[in-house]
Amino acid sequence: MVSAADSGIVNVASNHPVDETIGKLRGILQAKSVTVFALVDHSGEAERVGMKMRPTKLLIFGNPKAGTPLMLAAPGSAIDLPLKLLVWEDTNRKVWISYNSLAYLKNRHGLPEELISNIALVETLAVQAGAWKWCVRDG
Repeated sequence: MVSAADSGIVNVASNHPVDETIGKLRGILQAKSVTVFALVDHSGEAERVGMKMRPTKLLIFGNPKAGTPLMLAAPGSAIDLPLKLLVWEDTNRKVWISYNSLAYLKNRHGLPEELISNIALVETLAVQAGAWKWCVRDG
């Protein structure tokens, strides 16, 4: 895991291509009953206007029961909520999952410590999707 302290962005390596990583993220979110609000296909939109961009997709997701208390405590946090995971491929064809660190969000918006657990899913989600292997179970 690589973290850029100044930007507040955490980068977690994925062992899977961008589309497969997005699929794994969607599967985990669905299993946890977390809503996917949107998938922004940056590279697809670039291609649509005749530009080339490495695979880059932004997944926007959340749970109003978890996010609303944060926005009530710090209304400006709505600029960073719902949560987002950026899945992108670098110039070496390595795939990364990037997100705003919890400490960054807490400090940026003055979020109460007791509410940080409401958005802690973003950390475990990135790690699980990057490393997770699909398995088939008999019976």
